[in-house]
Amino acid sequence: MIAILLAGVAAGTINTVVGSGTLITFPTLLAFGVPPVTANVSNTVGLVPGSLSGAIGYRRELEGQRTRLIRLGAASFLGGLTGAVLLLVLPAKAFEMIVPVLIAAGVVLVLAQPAISRRLADRAAAQGTELPEHGALWVWVLVFLAGVYGGYFGAAQGVLLMAILGVGLLETMQRNNATKNVLALLVNAVAAVVFIAVAHVDWAVAALIAVGSVLGGQIGASVGRRLPPPVLRGFIVFVGAAALAKFLLA
Repeated sequence: MIAILLAGVAAGTINTVVGSGTLITFPTLLAFGVPPVTANVSNTVGLVPGSLSGAIGYRRELEGQRTRLIRLGAASFLGGLTGAVLLLVLPAKAFEMIVPVLIAAGVVLVLAQPAISRRLADRAAAQGTELPEHGALWVWVLVFLAGVYGGYFGAAQGVLLMAILGVGLLETMQRNNATKNVLALLVNAVAAVVFIAVAHVDWAVAALIAVGSVLGGQIGASVGRRLPPPVLRGFIVFVGAAALAKFLLA
């Protein structure tokens, strides 16, 4: 119980700052003999309160983003719903090949984001236009696809979202991180509702993770909001690289 609770704290913290907490809680549950699908389902349900806690911790950075959150939130909601359904109907290893590719792409985009953003802004200026305030259509599509992945499994979902938002929006990393937390919350919440309705949830496990992740969400918000952009970017890349290594060496 203590180990699962502490894993929840760590996951809530990391999810708020970056988003890869599942890489801590999921293996912990497997180590204690929880079946893989039950572990994934219970972990998703348990991390929802932590996602909410982290989003609340970043409420200052969410100011002025209501329209954007509604627009992109719809993509995350639909993506999370799709991913949760896929988890229930597809073989357990359906995403095994694509997950490392997605994480690697996210890490590369996070590293290249400043250069890509400058090039997009310069191109728009040369054409006498401006980048859409809430992102072009491709941003919506990629947020939807990230939601599908998040609803299905979710490890490093935050890395993907930060890469998409960083390239597609002219915002600071901290404001993008706040947006990421809300989008991840929507994905986890809709997936959790589906799982509660049709799958087996280990409620004792989910409750322990929930308590831990709520505490972790506040810790993550307190720490993450103080990180300078280069440090935050470096932390995102580190977590993404660790997630990639875990999948490739598993």
